[in-house]
Formats: sequence, C-alpha cells, structure tokens
Amino acid sequence: MSFSATKFAQPLPLNTTSPRSNDKPTLLKSSFIGSTQKLRSVPLASKSNHSVSRRRSVVVAVSDVVKEKKRHSTTNLLITKEEGLVLYEDMVLGRAFEDMCAQMYYRGKMFGFVHLYNGQEAVSTGFIKLLKKDDCVVSTYRDHVHALSKGVPARAVMSELFGKTTGCCRGQGGSMHMFSKEHNVLGGFAFIGEGIPVATGAAFTSKYRREVLKEADCDNVTLAFFGDGTCNNGQFFECLNMAALWKLPIVFVVENNLWAIGMSHLRATSDPEIWKKGPAFGMPGVHVDGMDVLKVREVAKEAIGRARRGEGPTLVECETYRFRGHSLADPDELRDPAEKARYAARDPITALKKYLFENKLVSEQDSKAIDKKIDEVVEDAVEFADESPLPCRSQLLENVFADPKGFGIGPDGRYRCEDPKFTEGTAHV
Repeated sequence: MSFSATKFAQPLPLNTTSPRSNDKPTLLKSSFIGSTQKLRSVPLASKSNHSVSRRRSVVVAVSDVVKEKKRHSTTNLLITKEEGLVLYEDMVLGRAFEDMCAQMYYRGKMFGFVHLYNGQEAVSTGFIKLLKKDDCVVSTYRDHVHALSKGVPARAVMSELFGKTTGCCRGQGGSMHMFSKEHNVLGGFAFIGEGIPVATGAAFTSKYRREVLKEADCDNVTLAFFGDGTCNNGQFFECLNMAALWKLPIVFVVENNLWAIGMSHLRATSDPEIWKKGPAFGMPGVHVDGMDVLKVREVAKEAIGRARRGEGPTLVECETYRFRGHSLADPDELRDPAEKARYAARDPITALKKYLFENKLVSEQDSKAIDKKIDEVVEDAVEFADESPLPCRSQLLENVFADPKGFGIGPDGRYRCEDPKFTEGTAHV
C-alpha cells in the first residue's frame, strides 16, 4: 500500500453532527492537522468497493501542513538537532531492546507470550516523547517500548520480563502487563480493548480534577494505544462515545499493523479506514503514515494539544507494520514475503536516520555514539535482570485481593501459602 496525499473527507470538529449520506456537503472550519476546509458527506459504500488488494482514499495527515509550515518558517526543518537526537535514541532503544528480548526468550530467560514491537517504533516515539511526566499512557500486550518511551528504566522492564522482584511490577506482571505508577504507565493489558476503558477513566480523572476540584494547573492528557483488531470491539465504540460526550482529554491511537495475529485487517472489517469512526462520534479522525516518525509527531502535537486545551478527544490511525510474527511463538508463515519485504524497506529508524543525515542535524559519529550507548544500556539491563532475585513464595498472593486477610493471610499474620498444609488435596502452588 502506498501513502499518497489524496484529498479526503474532513474529520468533524467537536460538537457537530455527522451529515447523513444524502445530505448536501457542508462547509466547516477546522485547524486540525490533515483537515481541508471542505467537508463532504461520506456515502455508504457497498462491499464490492472494498477490495482486499488495496485501500481506498488513503490519507497522509501531515503533507499539506508540512508545506504550510515551510511557507511561514525561516527553515525547512521539521525538528531541531536536539529533538532529532531524542527521537533517534528512543527508537534505537526500542528496537535494540526488543531484539535482545528475542534472544533472551529463545534462551529460556522469559516465559509465556512475548509480543515484540519491531517496526512500530515511530508510533511510540512520535507520540510519547511529546508527553509530560504527569500524562498517562495505556498500552496493550505489545507494551515494552511504550514503557521505555515513557521513561521506565530498561532495567525495570527487562527484569519484569525475567519475572524478577526488581521488575516494574516486582515480577508479577510479565511481558503483557507493564505498569509504573511513577511514570504514569497504566498497563499493559492482555485482552484487546481492555485498556481503553482504563484510559478513558484516567482522562475523566484529569477533567474532574480541573473542573470539579478546581485544580487549574491540571491539564494532563491520556494516550490509549491499541491495534486494528480492537476497533470492532464494543469497548472501543463505547469509550469513543463517552470521551466525545464529555470532551475528555484523551487521544485514541490505533496502531494499525494490518494484521490481527493471522487475520488481515482488510478481511476483518467492513470499512478498513478506521479513522472514519472518529467523525461518527463527533471527534476528529485522521490517518497517518505510521512508518514516518516525523509525520506521526506532527499529528501527535495537534491531537495532544487539542486534548490539553480542553477541546476533547481525537482518533488517530497510524498505519504501520510489525517486522516479526504476532508473538515469538508465531512462525509468521501467513504473511506474503513480498509484503514483508516492502515494509522492511520502509524501516522507520532508517528513514529518520536518513533525514537527520541529509539535513546535517546528526553526524555519523553522533549516530554511532547513540548506538553504542544503547547497546550498553540493553546489555546492562540483561545483566541486572539475570542477577536479580526471584520473588519469594510469600509474594504469591500479594496484589490479588484488596483485603487479603479474608483469604491470603491467616490468624497468625502469615500468608496461608506458607503453611505446609495449604496445598493439601490441591495442585502444588
């Protein structure tokens, strides 16, 4: 699939009503990135119009905006050197960390399912590096890199993957459940759509603190990351409705990597253009090239800015691609090798590096220094995780019950699982 700057139906600004398919086109103004000044109605299309071999009306969200910026700017650059170094380092960290995870998994250091993020780094970096510390991130089972981008130390993430007490969840979460109260990473959720209500609740908390508790400086924003497979899930629609109704400070970020395990996105949904579901609920919807961190970043700036200003939610569809199988247990035999090669040639890290070099923002020496630094960080994380202690038996029932005294803790104040008779007649704990 190509990413061309074709014209498209402008996303609806907040608090407007979506036109019916037989209404006349309406003119509306919107400053949202990727919008045009004209809004045309989008008629319902027959299934025959949705070919599985191509995607209709592809929208790249920032091409016109980039041109406009160049006309009003003294420079043609989209980022400064400092910003470029931050973006490059974060993306390299994500890729190197995940590559190391694959090695450790196959060496038996990690257990269960491990889903890697290779190929999708532009989405995490493009959005999360624009956040403040108090902003929240809610992720999916592909959550390692989201946690790293938000500032969770590589040591804490790797230790969690190793199931050690030094992990960000003391070894009780594992690959799919990264949490960090300190960094406002609210999960890590194994079931699709499970994190969206949590993210919506976090956004409601921000609005409540600001408008009801009168905390004028509370302008926190929440990012909800999820995949294309989630977008036919009931929680997705319910939370879009609630967020638009209450104008919550949230950005719904769809990481559309085109495949839900082994099911092609184009075969699984009646209209593959997910961004259209935003205007259906009265919020802006936009599609962006998720393999280009600079394009993602421009969209993210506007969407996060809207939320922070109290203008409500945005739905952003980032079309990206995972370079590995669904998980490390997936032999990845269902996808066409030619398709994988086509997206591999659009590696987001390589593309950013090329931009930085061509615009003389970063030298070869700078990039090598970053690569060396990241290699050392990842190696250190593995050594730290490997040397860290495993959780003790008494930790087994912690964080399971709100008040464990009813079950987990006996009259003597000790955990019942420490009683040798605790497991009599049952499977060994």
